[in-house]
Amino acid sequence: MKDITETIRRRYNRIASLYDFFENPMEHRMAHWRKELLRDTAGEVLEIGVGTWKNLPHYPQVASLTGIDFSPKMVNLARGRITELGVTNARVLLMDAQKLKFPENSFDTVVTSCVFCSVPDPVQGLKEIRRVCKEGGKVLMLEHVRSEKPYIGPLMDMLNPIPVHLYGANINRRTALNLRKAGFTDISVKDLWSDILKKIVVINRK
Repeated sequence: MKDITETIRRRYNRIASLYDFFENPMEHRMAHWRKELLRDTAGEVLEIGVGTWKNLPHYPQVASLTGIDFSPKMVNLARGRITELGVTNARVLLMDAQKLKFPENSFDTVVTSCVFCSVPDPVQGLKEIRRVCKEGGKVLMLEHVRSEKPYIGPLMDMLNPIPVHLYGANINRRTALNLRKAGFTDISVKDLWSDILKKIVVINRK
């Protein structure tokens, strides 16, 4: 798993400078969904896999905001966005979602946005989120997943090696199922685009 993590880290470092350019065509619609997701954040907030931190301008006022990413180049871009926007209560740390360096029960809210397609061991990453999120805290997720439609799902399985090879993202993850494997039980799922892009809200019951 360490070798896979390092491979994906290198791929995200490779595309970091062009990441926003490639995603820009989708961002107008995504910005709306980001705002909808983030309006429920409160207290001490952790965002996993911030990338260039496109979520940053959409946060309401929170006590503090910590972002992590395992790509050094993405971290540098995210820190530049903090400076550009003049956000004073945010920080970004270089960290692997599979090995969070925070004590248990550290955060009131944990946010992910199109991240769990790329975590090499998604269940381990979700277990780490459960550990650092407080009892009764929220996990807010905007994630693309495998379609369960008869023809689209198998097609996504067939095409999955292409984005994995290019930049380490899987298009056929079953994130709601992985949440249950990680020990979460209070899970609400809302389809945003077909049955592929979903808003997932989890209450952490320990």
